[in-house]
Amino acid sequence: MESQVEKKVVVGGGAGFGDVYGVLMLHKQTEHPLLRFRPQLPDLRHVLKDFAISREVGEFLSGALAGAMTKAVLAPLETIRTRMVVGVGSKHIAGSFLEVIEHQGWQGLWAGNAVNMVRIIPTQSIELGTFECVKRAMTSMQEKWNEDGGPKLQIGQVTLNLSLSWISPVAVAGAAAGVTSTLVCHPLEVLKDRLTVSPDIYPSLTVAISKIYRDGGVGAFYAGLSPTLMGMLPYSTSYYFIYETVKKSYCSSHNKKTLNRPEMLLIGAFAGFTASTISFPLEVARKRLMVGALQGKCPPHMAGALAEVIRDEGLLGLYRGWGASCLKVMPSSGITWMFYEAWKDILLLDRPHI
Repeated sequence: MESQVEKKVVVGGGAGFGDVYGVLMLHKQTEHPLLRFRPQLPDLRHVLKDFAISREVGEFLSGALAGAMTKAVLAPLETIRTRMVVGVGSKHIAGSFLEVIEHQGWQGLWAGNAVNMVRIIPTQSIELGTFECVKRAMTSMQEKWNEDGGPKLQIGQVTLNLSLSWISPVAVAGAAAGVTSTLVCHPLEVLKDRLTVSPDIYPSLTVAISKIYRDGGVGAFYAGLSPTLMGMLPYSTSYYFIYETVKKSYCSSHNKKTLNRPEMLLIGAFAGFTASTISFPLEVARKRLMVGALQGKCPPHMAGALAEVIRDEGLLGLYRGWGASCLKVMPSSGITWMFYEAWKDILLLDRPHI
């Protein structure tokens, strides 16, 4: 009797469990489709990996590293050049050099170098990276237009073939590089000049930021933007055009595919020297406009700044500080190209997107 009762209990318990299981299964089968939806986030690992090893990232990073290394070496020449261009202190390189050491010590030669390093990393990265990207895009567009014949413009019975063959991709890329980097990094240029020219008024980066903002708001960080763009266009366009043209001509005449490091240094220095000489009067006017308020007199525009320089110092005043500028620009340009090409060789080696 007892064993039969136990069997019934076991069977009954099994039946009860089966009923519960059946109800659960029925509920699962009749579950609403929206309740079964499980959102899944896209896997971005492959996208980020492809982006990190892309050619563009390698070029932008190469530009940043090259700029940082160059500025660390040449900061004293940048300090002397800025002082002479804006008319502070001695008119001679040696005299200006000694004045800085006498009043500020050796560390004065690196005045504003912290913000200069912060400025040059994004500036050089954006400038060189933009140059490479725009040059490739323009070259590809020209090739495509030449293959397809390009668009045609019909004026009455006259048909004009529009072509991009007369446009230099290097010149366009150089102009785009200068304008883009200037628009993004101009506030850092303003800070660097204030720290270099007036270290007594702006003893540190934080003080400079707060004082400039307090005196003129956000717009004060873009003081002199228009003349900067006007001066940057001829410099940047001619700088990249000269470098690429001389490089291509030299390689062609010597049956070489690439330059070695000393050749990059020399050709880069020549490009910087020539471009700086062409655009230097605009550079003088730009610096005068940017720091004119510090001296109690600020020309209304670039033409006014040029006229003021000519009236006070004659035509030669437009090239005041040109020697110091060349001493800074020539090694800076040469070293930058040398470091840039070296970093590209390292960072772009065996990359799948080259």
